[in-house]
Amino acid sequence: MYQIRKRRVLSLLLGAAAILGASSASQAATIRVVLGYYSAATQGLFEGMAKDFMEKHPGDEVKIEVIQWDNLQQRLTTDIAGGTAPDIAMIGTRWLVDYVKNDIAEPLDGYMTPEFKAGFIESFLSPSTFDGKMYGLPVAASARAMYYNKDLLAKAGVNEPPTNWDGVVDAAKKIKALGTDAYGFALQGKEIETDAYWYYSLWTHGGEIIKDGKSGVASPQAIEALALYKMMIDEKLTEPDPSGLNRQDIERLFKQGRIGMILTGPWLRGQIKTDAPNLNYGLSSIPEGSNKATYGVTDTLMVFNSSPNKELAMKFLTETAFSPKWRIEFSTKEGFLPVMKEEAAAPVFANDPQLKAFTDMLPYARFAPPVANWEQMVDAVIAALQKVYIGQAQPEAALKDAAATIDGLIEQ
Repeated sequence: MYQIRKRRVLSLLLGAAAILGASSASQAATIRVVLGYYSAATQGLFEGMAKDFMEKHPGDEVKIEVIQWDNLQQRLTTDIAGGTAPDIAMIGTRWLVDYVKNDIAEPLDGYMTPEFKAGFIESFLSPSTFDGKMYGLPVAASARAMYYNKDLLAKAGVNEPPTNWDGVVDAAKKIKALGTDAYGFALQGKEIETDAYWYYSLWTHGGEIIKDGKSGVASPQAIEALALYKMMIDEKLTEPDPSGLNRQDIERLFKQGRIGMILTGPWLRGQIKTDAPNLNYGLSSIPEGSNKATYGVTDTLMVFNSSPNKELAMKFLTETAFSPKWRIEFSTKEGFLPVMKEEAAAPVFANDPQLKAFTDMLPYARFAPPVANWEQMVDAVIAALQKVYIGQAQPEAALKDAAATIDGLIEQ
């Protein structure tokens, strides 16, 4: 009888184990992570995070896909429309407002402990917070500063980097007078962030992108800001045909020693170490007009509310992607500013004097306004800028057209 009971118990236990095994197997899941391409290091960094996570969660899988930033938004739009959105995506934080408005983004507060949330530098959380709910985690942050070629400026007789726009124009004229193949000031006019390169001038001249619920891109300050760039193109103080060069193009010219001054982010420091280690350059603030300003940018990792694996997706983010180990490695290799307090305290950041040019600008950082239809507004601004840069329109007329488009988008 005992043997019979024993066999029955064993049978029940084996059955339960089988059920548990099946249940465990059925809980194993795959999460798909779509990311923007920052550099050749991006794929490897996230593959490393995925490997770490999968070792801690046997049976679960993390698939990493890296897309060029110029194609990322269209790719996500296509996936969302086709019902194949990933579980996690990296996005420009300015895209998030449209995702929240259209109920595409998952609120994240319920998946985070207070301690995890408190680990972030608070100012970086506000761009992804709407109506008191967090919809994204800041993955990359940057402010912009001015890089200058010390040797080129010295050869032109300029011993200190300019601190205002009059100084930039004067230094660029002196570099032009050298009669070499070098250009005084780099101006980006193609592809992503063409608009941002103009915001440096717009904000430092006292202009606003949106003010009092209306477009500010055709204000007197905005027209003055664009007229400055147009004058520099006409006077050949920039590289020829800025509308044909994107950010990587003008950064390449700087690394080649052919640009006196360029406005860009901290990632260029890392590229210079690798690509142009002998370049003698310095860093200073964005030139002032009537104001100080720089462009502050965050990119975000978000979870889609269509994901069937939201809990697992958030585990990947909170346990691994935002662990101190991977945050330090990511920001160091990609050249971004730290977004978490423990990361910022690491010696690699705390003891780096070159980062001071960027951190000094943080109090003056301006962000893209959190408004719906932002990308269409950007397209209108870029179209206006390019018309002016290639001589097809004057600043005032082009900016008035852009302002009318933006006002229409605001009213939608």
